[in-house]
Amino acid sequence: MTTSTLPGVMPDRLPENAQPPADFDPVRGAKELLRAIRGGTLATIDRNTGHPFASLVNVATDADGSPIILVSRLSTHTANLEADGRCSILLAATGKGDPLAHPRLTVLGTMAPTGDANVRARFLARHPKAETYAGFGDFAFWRMDVASAHLNGGFAKAADLPAAQLLTDVSRASEVVVGEAAAVAHMNEDHSDAVRLYATRLLKLRDGGWRLTGIDPEGCDLALGDATGRIFFDTPITSRLEIRTTLVELVKKARTGPS
Repeated sequence: MTTSTLPGVMPDRLPENAQPPADFDPVRGAKELLRAIRGGTLATIDRNTGHPFASLVNVATDADGSPIILVSRLSTHTANLEADGRCSILLAATGKGDPLAHPRLTVLGTMAPTGDANVRARFLARHPKAETYAGFGDFAFWRMDVASAHLNGGFAKAADLPAAQLLTDVSRASEVVVGEAAAVAHMNEDHSDAVRLYATRLLKLRDGGWRLTGIDPEGCDLALGDATGRIFFDTPITSRLEIRTTLVELVKKARTGPS
C-alpha cells in the first residue's frame, strides 16, 4: 500500500515552498504522543447509518506501540467495532492557551479483540484502577492493527506516517517482551528511587512517587497519577540483559547530570 492510499493521508494543499521547521521530528513526536497519552477519542463507524461515532476511551500501547483499549460490550462503540473494526483514535496533548497549539496524533487502523496476557498487563500497568472491572464478563481488551497515522504538531508541523514508521520493531526483541513485566515490577518494588530520578533528573518532571508502567525496545514509560513521561533509549534493546544494563546506565546518567 502506497502512502497516497493510506487512510488519513493529508491532501496536497500546502504551498510548494512550505517547509516544516528544521527541528521538527515527526517520527519522534508521533511516538512520544502514542506512548504518553492515557485517554483518547475513539472514532468508530456507526453500525446503523455509517455516521462517524466518537467516544472517549482509556488508551495504552502494546510493546510495539499498537493502541489497546478495554471496552464493554454494552457500549455503542464496541457494538460498532463488532460490526466493522475500522476506526481511529485521536491522542491529543493538552495545556494552557489555544488547544490547537498543542500536538495531536490520529492513529488509524482496525480493532480486534484479544486475550493476550501481555496486552492485559500493559493496559493495567498504565490504568491500574481498571483492575476493578477488567474481569467483568462484558469487558474485553481490543488491539489495533495500525494502518497509518497523521501527526499535527502545531502550526506548520504536520506529517503522514505509515505504520512501519510509527510502530516499534519487536521482531528481534522477544526477550524484552517476555521479561518486561518482571523488570517493571523489580524497578517499582526495589528501585523506586531510580525511577524517581528518571522522572525528575532526566525528564525534568515534578517530584513524587513515579513508577514504571512499561518497557519496550525503544524506551520506557513512567506515570505519577495522571501525569506520564517517556524516556527514549539511545539504542534499541533486544534482550533481558540489555534491559538491566540500559536501566543502570540511565540511573548513572541521572545521578551525574545537572539537578
